[in-house]
Amino acid sequence: MKTDVHVVVVGGGIVGASILYWLAKLGWTDTLLLERRNLTSGSTWHAAGNTTYFGPYAEMTRLFAGSIRTYLQAETDSGQSIGFHQTGSLRVATTAREREQFHQFEAGYRALDIPYHVVDNAVINALHPCINTDGLFGAAHTPTDGHVDPSSTTHALAKAARNLGAAVELQCPVQSVIKEHDHWRVETEHGAVRAQHVVMAASFWTRELLQPLGINAPLYATQHHELITDAVPELADLDHEVPAFRDSYVSCSMRQERNGFLLGVYETDPVFWALDGIPPNFKEELFAPETDRLMPHLEKLMARVPAFAEAGIKTINNGPMCWTPDGLPMLGPVDQQHPNLWLASGFNVGIGTGGGSAEFLAHWMVHGQPLFDLPIVHADRFGNSVTTDQAVKSIQACYRQGYRLPESI
Repeated sequence: MKTDVHVVVVGGGIVGASILYWLAKLGWTDTLLLERRNLTSGSTWHAAGNTTYFGPYAEMTRLFAGSIRTYLQAETDSGQSIGFHQTGSLRVATTAREREQFHQFEAGYRALDIPYHVVDNAVINALHPCINTDGLFGAAHTPTDGHVDPSSTTHALAKAARNLGAAVELQCPVQSVIKEHDHWRVETEHGAVRAQHVVMAASFWTRELLQPLGINAPLYATQHHELITDAVPELADLDHEVPAFRDSYVSCSMRQERNGFLLGVYETDPVFWALDGIPPNFKEELFAPETDRLMPHLEKLMARVPAFAEAGIKTINNGPMCWTPDGLPMLGPVDQQHPNLWLASGFNVGIGTGGGSAEFLAHWMVHGQPLFDLPIVHADRFGNSVTTDQAVKSIQACYRQGYRLPESI
């Protein structure tokens, strides 16, 4: 293992691998990624892999777009497939107000040269005949996004970074991060590493690693369910893969997984996990399914997608998802008191925004300023005084917001 590098990246999920890749692309190759277990061992391995262009905040669109671009470039650079399915996405309008909001996004997508259309129910039926469009007001359609395989994508990013000279050390838990004069010392189970810069991309582990430095990063985990159905005859009979589908009324996302459905639900009352500390022996684990609290949403989904009501459930994954109080990632320098300590944590949609966020942060580190101005994700926006109770209350509100858009744009 290298013991003296320019940058240490802590965390081997898709965010950490993307940062290692982008730093190498920008010429910083004296870098080392440290992962406590294996690549994707945190939340990445059980992620759905969705890569949409459409999010609740228009300012975030460049991060979504940058992610797809990053993953496709890593595929080319590494020679390893990322399993990208360009299915497109439909964000249905459940009210006239939502449709108005969808139209307000049109100019922004044109400026970014991203295909984007507000379509009527007939187009929804043609693209995704399983959706019952009764009561809908059309949808926002982004035809060139879709989903990737999270594991393949993370490994492609890491391989491409290594091809450029970066290093990856697995099965190497970080024990502490200590400031020493003009550098940082990162203590691991296999010895210490000296670094000029440290990037904390360790999801909900970041909070605990920073606490000894007096840094209070409000990063907490909720449980989050994903369900995969058995094969659905209506999908098997189609000659195309249906677009991903997101619905603010149901509060869920759904995409095709082989000839079945994969869906994620944002329930009204999220359940938190490990508020008092991550269990030290926690590995690639899932929680017991608790589907009772999902039923109000699943019943709405059965009405919206009748084929789902007839499908058997094959798999239920209930795993940890990292959140910040406002639901947006923490990117950038921690504060002025800890120079060259950077955050890239708090991703509840790490696949969707991880690649673009890495590009954003790597430019900031290498060139002294981010690729573009995006203060809503700056790592220092919360200060250092958010209590656990305050964070939990804010995260609950964000989680139950689901796919509803802000009322003012």
